[in-house]
Order: sequence, then C-alpha cells, then structure tokens
Amino acid sequence: MKLFSVTPSKLVSVLTICTIALVGCSSQFNSNLRKVTYPPEFKYTEKADLSSDMHRLAAQMALLEVALGMPSVEAKNEPELQREKVLKALGNMSKIASNLKAGDMGANHPFMQDYMQGFVSQIDEARIAASLKQPRYFVAGKVSGGCTNCHKVNR
Repeated sequence: MKLFSVTPSKLVSVLTICTIALVGCSSQFNSNLRKVTYPPEFKYTEKADLSSDMHRLAAQMALLEVALGMPSVEAKNEPELQREKVLKALGNMSKIASNLKAGDMGANHPFMQDYMQGFVSQIDEARIAASLKQPRYFVAGKVSGGCTNCHKVNR
C-alpha cells in the first residue's frame, strides 16, 4: 500500500514554495513582503525607529529628573534655571512623544494608540504648571510615571 507518491514535479513545487517563503521572510526582503501583506494605508514602523525615539525620550526623562532635583534655596538664580531646564526637557519630550503617536508612528504597535495621547496630554499639563509664576512641578514628577505605567502593562 502506497500512502504518499512523491513525483519530481511535486518535489520541485514544494521546494519552490518553501524557497519563496524563506526569501520573503528574510530581513532584507521584509519591506517588499509588507507591501503585499499590509493594506496600503497601514504605516509600518520599524522596531529600530521606535526604539531610537524611545531612547531619546528616556534621555529627556533623565534630564527632567535631574532638573527636578536641582533646586537650591540659597542661590537666587537657581529657581529660574530649574524652570528653564524643566521646560526644555518637557518641550523636547512633547515633540518626541507627539511623533510616537499613532498618526505618525506606531501603527503596528496598537498600545501606542491607547497610551501616547494621554502621555502627551500629561506632558502638556506639566509644561503649563511649570511655566506658572509660582512653578509647580508635581505633574512633571508624574510624567516619569507615565513611562513606567505604559511599559509595565505592555512588556
């Protein structure tokens, strides 16, 4: 009793299909394969691009934390210098986070759509509070928690 009959034409067909699948899935051909497998309006974000923006955001977060910890009561110029550093870090973070929102990046990262708009709003709120005549840095301190909350949920 013959269960499988392997003919040369079947073998060639199977090997051709496997070769096409392997070549299509290799990293250098991924972008060409996505043109066929994703709808035209879908924006695919490479992991390297997303990671570099996240690293830039993390660097600004570190600068913010340093600025928040720097006030000295004795120096007259320190509070204004602190405000400038906090506002600069928050401004840079706002630009980076706005680029990470789903409209520009993150289409293949659905959690970005859920969390980035709220994070950008929190940054904007912190910038407003820091720019008051009597600056308030409480919300700026909460901004770093925004990263922690999102990454705790999505890792």
